Amino acid sequence: MKILQVHNEYQHLSGEGVVVASEKKMLEKYGHEVVQWIPESSSIQKLSALSKAKVALDSLWSLPSYQYAKGMLREHKPDIVHVHNTIPLVSPSVYAACHEASVPVIHSLHNFKLVCPGAYLYRDGQVCEDCLGKTVPYPAMANSCYRNNRIQTTVASAGLTLNHLRGTYQNEVDIYIALTRFARQKFIQGGLPAHKIAVKPNFVSEDIQSGTHAGKYALFVGKLLQYKGIETVLRAWDMLDGEIPLKIVGQGPLEILLRGSLPSNVEYLGSLPRNKVLQLMQEATLVVFASEWYEGFPMTITEAFATGCPVVAARMGAASEIVKDGSSGWYFEPGDSHDLVKVMKEAWSNPQELLRRGGLARRQYDECYSIEKNHQITMSIYQSAIRWLKEKKVADIF
Repeated sequence: MKILQVHNEYQHLSGEGVVVASEKKMLEKYGHEVVQWIPESSSIQKLSALSKAKVALDSLWSLPSYQYAKGMLREHKPDIVHVHNTIPLVSPSVYAACHEASVPVIHSLHNFKLVCPGAYLYRDGQVCEDCLGKTVPYPAMANSCYRNNRIQTTVASAGLTLNHLRGTYQNEVDIYIALTRFARQKFIQGGLPAHKIAVKPNFVSEDIQSGTHAGKYALFVGKLLQYKGIETVLRAWDMLDGEIPLKIVGQGPLEILLRGSLPSNVEYLGSLPRNKVLQLMQEATLVVFASEWYEGFPMTITEAFATGCPVVAARMGAASEIVKDGSSGWYFEPGDSHDLVKVMKEAWSNPQELLRRGGLARRQYDECYSIEKNHQITMSIYQSAIRWLKEKKVADIF
């Protein structure tokens, strides 16, 4: 099978970009041919103010991008087009090009961009669903939800409104891929057609070995942002008063909190290469995942599972579906430092249960998040899209 991957990379390498690269590697491993169209948003920085304004307008629906997509389809004749992100340089016009050329198009929903101008269903320190299901997302414009910028939010909102009204998202995408059942439900609430949304989790592309988990420390890995829950974690460890060692890996705006006086037994390691992070997971007793927004599909959790490390997770969104309480981890209430302390003490005081849940975490990884399993699901979705389009063409004829 020949697949055209389409992804507008962000200004900095993103988790979505890692997923695109991993899927390419997976597809090629199983003998498929992959062609990529990956413009990079970093190129926008060099443009004049007028050119940047044109890029913003083109992000709504771009005729040059549509024509370029038509040329790619003619040249490469893919069996499937798999889109990951279209904003701002590709634009939703790629769907129209595929639709008119009768090439099945898949779109992976890595965040909530198609139902929320801010992309995260999060505002002012808490989950926000004010725009969910609205054709005109006026709450986002009133609150400058995209990058805290009124003009950019208006452009993002206009793009959603335009493409909902012209039927882009309802008619020109054959199958959407949501990363969890939870996310699928949110996209249905947001107006995407339920019968077109499949569920396929992300996966770990390399062979990660289970660890010894003999380091006797907890581990937090993530961006140091408010919605990642780092403040909740620090408050909890202040209350734990040195009882449980914690290592923190990451960088971000809240790094300033970790450069000063830390709670006893907390060590900040800064940003580390991925192989070093995996080594820390292989030695950690458990991983703390404290995110206070819905998340897309947190790879931190699946990588912890791959090493055989259980996870203490905030009971919210994707994490509440991926982590199995009583099996591959424990839950605590998001944003509740007191509950995190209670759960941590319960988990830490039972070495046999930690060992048992670590083994179940690794089993869950093998059954759900391996490259082999993901290839099976991907091929099933691709074949469904091809079959769906053929049946639709026959129906149109008769």
